[in-house]
Amino acid sequence: MTEIRIPHEALVFVGDGTKALFLRNKGDAERVNLEVEQVFAQDNPATRDQGTDRPGRSFASSGAQRSAMEQTDWHQLAEDRFVEEIAERLYKHAHAGNFQALIVVAPPKVLGHLRKAFHKEVSDRVTAEVPKDLTSHPIHEIEKLLSA
Repeated sequence: MTEIRIPHEALVFVGDGTKALFLRNKGDAERVNLEVEQVFAQDNPATRDQGTDRPGRSFASSGAQRSAMEQTDWHQLAEDRFVEEIAERLYKHAHAGNFQALIVVAPPKVLGHLRKAFHKEVSDRVTAEVPKDLTSHPIHEIEKLLSA
């Protein structure tokens, strides 16, 4: 991982599809000191635990052909909604002037969804992206990993 400079008062977003941490650097670029501002979590059980119906079947308009429909991935839908909510929260923070620099840390798939969901006002303030899942790490480890 390349060295990331996290300026004083920069907002660091660490998240995945079910958990989001908003951290603020109270230190400076040389001595990162991340403090938790907000934590959001979503209970998102596996699709098998969310949907009880069997996938449907479709019938051809002529003949006796039938085909199975794919089961809805409720887990993925919930993750996508959560990512959109996070993007909206970041837009509100950016619009209110709550940060000038944003560092985004998320798994590659979530990072891609975030990029698509970000408003231009948020995208313009992203100074670094880290394609890793660090949501389960303690804050002091996140500091160490980002400043290494």
